Amino acid sequence: MSKRPKRSTGSRAHKVDLTNAGIPVSISKPERSGMGATGVATARLTLRVDFGADRAIGPGKIRLLEAIRDAGSITQAGITLGMSYRRAWLLVDDMNNCFCEPVVVAQKGGTHGGGAALTRFGTRLIDQYRKIEAKAHSATAAQLRELEAACKGVQEAATAKSPALLRRRTIAR
Repeated sequence: MSKRPKRSTGSRAHKVDLTNAGIPVSISKPERSGMGATGVATARLTLRVDFGADRAIGPGKIRLLEAIRDAGSITQAGITLGMSYRRAWLLVDDMNNCFCEPVVVAQKGGTHGGGAALTRFGTRLIDQYRKIEAKAHSATAAQLRELEAACKGVQEAATAKSPALLRRRTIAR
């Protein structure tokens, strides 16, 4: 069995130690998006918790768990998130093998068909991740705003919306 090289996710990530908890946090600016609706660069914090070399939980897996919780099905969750059943199932299998307790269990078929459900641990995992994420966002909000303001295009957009500039444009016409 040969190991396949990891594919690039299209983002530049730098690990930063968040608080004294020793939780590695990945801060990334996606190359594919990174622009707000106004075309101005936006800074965002992306959190990934690593559990060793090959195990991690991040926003994608948490969104998958939330979709399974809402849909009651790995298939439907995958469709909702735009991924194949196989990809969704492999991610669920990885999470189930990562922890001492399973996060998702299959439900037996019957008159309503099969499905999948989160375990109590799976629900707790989502809650814990979202709490860590909220604390990280509140702890870094000022720095993110500062970085965002330093991005090209932000100053131009801010001055374009200033009332003084709008008045000058109106008078000049």
